Amino acid sequence: MWDKFSGFFQLSLADRLSLLQRFCNISTEEMAVLQDSRGLPISQADRMVENVIGTFPYPFGVALNFRVNARDHIVPMVIEESSVIAAASKAAKIALKNGGFTAQAPRSLTIGQVQLIKIPDETLARDAILKNKNEILAIANVCDPVLAQLGGGAVNLEIRSIQGSMGPMLVVHLLVDTKDAMGANAVNTMVEAISPRLESLSGGEACLRILSNLAIHRVVTASAVFGKELLGGAEVIERFLWSCDFAEHDPFRAVTHNKGILNGIVAVAQATGNDTRAIEAGAHAFAAYEHGYRPLTRYEKTEQGDLRGEIKIPLAVGRVGGITSIHPLAKVAWKILNVSNVTEFQEILAAVGLAQNFAAVLALVTEGIQKGHMKLHATNIALTAGATSDEANHIVPQLIREGQISVTRAQQLLEAMRKNAR
Repeated sequence: MWDKFSGFFQLSLADRLSLLQRFCNISTEEMAVLQDSRGLPISQADRMVENVIGTFPYPFGVALNFRVNARDHIVPMVIEESSVIAAASKAAKIALKNGGFTAQAPRSLTIGQVQLIKIPDETLARDAILKNKNEILAIANVCDPVLAQLGGGAVNLEIRSIQGSMGPMLVVHLLVDTKDAMGANAVNTMVEAISPRLESLSGGEACLRILSNLAIHRVVTASAVFGKELLGGAEVIERFLWSCDFAEHDPFRAVTHNKGILNGIVAVAQATGNDTRAIEAGAHAFAAYEHGYRPLTRYEKTEQGDLRGEIKIPLAVGRVGGITSIHPLAKVAWKILNVSNVTEFQEILAAVGLAQNFAAVLALVTEGIQKGHMKLHATNIALTAGATSDEANHIVPQLIREGQISVTRAQQLLEAMRKNAR
């Protein structure tokens, strides 16, 4: 498949769109949505959130070379940061030499929390709730009978005891299989529905009733082997592992390490209409969940001298619900991605996160992170200085050569070029 996309970045915009249209069977109407700079009609935006005054477009690109569990995927990404899409594609191409990515996602269990306070006897309350677990689950499942018919719905309860500064509390976790949905609305409805019964069983008072974004039951794993011959040899791999050891033992580095992972994952989530804030909150919380804040990826040198990477990350995402199926561009993104269920989507997301992280660390230990950014960054600076696209093409190479990528220098070069042209 991927030989058809060789040199994709060198094609004109029109040729890229033409190739994508043929390969992904995108209709004329869908092509019009892709090429509309607004992407989202303001009349539709006005029905989605409050106080609408317009829409805010971001660049929409695709990452290539991704093979996940033996299936090839073109990955839609919406992001304003330069080099992210190219880096993900490069890393996926390196992984492709060894078969691509292997990934596994668990059942889509989302946690809904009910905080019970002012409980007379915690032991009796816990026993009463667990004794009546099936009744509580039935109450929850009445809220969404369709979800239950699809094999999802509320499936279990967990109870945690917390000693807060205000006093003791019991926290009931309702575990809900949300199937192909992210599940926030369904879970929030369920925990509100079971709260009166939990109050009567515990003798306490239900305070907060809401889902948790720390999705410990939705942790996705992805791995890949990156061949030493494509990395520059053993010395590069050694430096790579040193950098990972740095992240493992220093939270200041680990948070930036993890931010690189989320550069890729959030860009795909944005394109598909998923909740990026929930993903980021859950990822960072999971990174600190057990042993202090740590990186979400691990790397090791294989017996053959290659580099093997693995990521474990909670991904509470959906393929249906929310704006995933109503945003015009999100619908096109799903067609490009070509997945049949949320499990497959989660596995692709994890693979993208690993690829993005690998590419970022590789750049850091070799050429430095800035080199890949420079051309696009310099172009943005030139445009900010008032250059047209053609003028930017002339002054960007000089900005890079000089290493003075600033609006002031761009304005000087622009002024000199225009003066010479008179």
